[in-house]
Amino acid sequence: MTDHAVLDELQQAIDEAFRGRERVAMREVYSQVSRHVGLPADLLTHLNELPEGAYDRQELTEAINEVITRRGEQDTLGLLEVPRQAGPDDGDPDLMR
Repeated sequence: MTDHAVLDELQQAIDEAFRGRERVAMREVYSQVSRHVGLPADLLTHLNELPEGAYDRQELTEAINEVITRRGEQDTLGLLEVPRQAGPDDGDPDLMR
């Protein structure tokens, strides 16, 4: 599996863990990721470096990217795309006028 495909599958596993939820416990993310047989076991060790607790999607993505960067793998593995959090300007632009 190419590095890009690994990140795509990791992103899919994260999406599945967050389906219908704003925050997810790290153990649930780990469980969901471990179900993806195409992901190398080494990638699970990245998740082991994250503190326990509940994360929103942006917090989790940034934390995983920090582990990848700390390991110096950003050039070979790449980084996950950090989702934008909804803000006050994310609604219909005509509603505020």
